[in-house]
Amino acid sequence: MARTLSNMMPLGTKAPGFSLPDTISGKQLSLDDLKSGQATVIMFICNHCPFVKHVDEGIVSLVSDYKAKGVSFIAISSNDVENYPQDAPHLMKIEAEKVGYDFPYLYDETQEVAKAYDAACTPDFYIFDGELKCVYRGQLDDSRPGNGKLVTGADIRNALEEILAGKEVSAQQIPSLGCNIKWKG
Repeated sequence: MARTLSNMMPLGTKAPGFSLPDTISGKQLSLDDLKSGQATVIMFICNHCPFVKHVDEGIVSLVSDYKAKGVSFIAISSNDVENYPQDAPHLMKIEAEKVGYDFPYLYDETQEVAKAYDAACTPDFYIFDGELKCVYRGQLDDSRPGNGKLVTGADIRNALEEILAGKEVSAQQIPSLGCNIKWKG
């Protein structure tokens, strides 16, 4: 597992549009279908990454706390499933049901969406405001496998609280750290 940091998309960048299959519902879903007028959280994750597995419960808790406040959550897996078959779409659905994902888990087979977002690792988190401008990119919190820190989601929770209060999100943001996205070729 290569420990990889987020590329940190420039703040203010407009969210690139996409339309991808949702492995849970079987429907083709677009950013326009899923975005929120409040805030939209986009997460690049996958099934097998130990960094994602470490924060799974924290993600589920975060979604539970903020979905009712009008925040939209979207997960995307862009890994090469030929070389990493444990990330295949049919297994994504099983993983989502097992963990309790209450949000779409989309499959980016061409990896074009990951490239458009300059995603680098799993997990990689982005928050876009009601106008789909990037206001946060970085870590869920400072917990990592083996570092003994609790998964709280503090960094994303703080950013969402600022957005929901109509405040500007602090530009002091720490990159996420995880496994590199498994690129094709």
